[in-house]
Amino acid sequence: MDLNDTARVRQPRDPVEYRLATITDITYSTPHTTHIRDLRLSFPTGENCTYTPAEIVACTRTDDHAALVAAFTDACRSLRDACRIAHDYDEQINTDIIGLLLAIHGTVKTRLGITLDPATLDPATLDAPADPEQATS
Repeated sequence: MDLNDTARVRQPRDPVEYRLATITDITYSTPHTTHIRDLRLSFPTGENCTYTPAEIVACTRTDDHAALVAAFTDACRSLRDACRIAHDYDEQINTDIIGLLLAIHGTVKTRLGITLDPATLDPATLDAPADPEQATS
């Protein structure tokens, strides 16, 4: 890792540490080595904290994008499953869940440029044949 690289704390202890930070200072073990002892991170909130290399991981906006897509996909999968259960339990809950799904779908499409396809929310269905007859032949 180098100065001005972006990084994230591996195990955040507070809300600030979840944010993507910039490496602003590197302390080496001795003046004539490349072994890093500490890295100073600057968070978007203005806070600065020092960590050991083991406590942080290099991370970019692209990594954040992928993490957000994965998180929203998981959320949609859970809400879809809840919707199936709620359908027989309480029609109003079912309607509310559909509203949440539509809101997430719209946000992901407009903010992340991704269209979440309900047919591909389950990893198992990605490799499954579309035609049930193909599965038995």
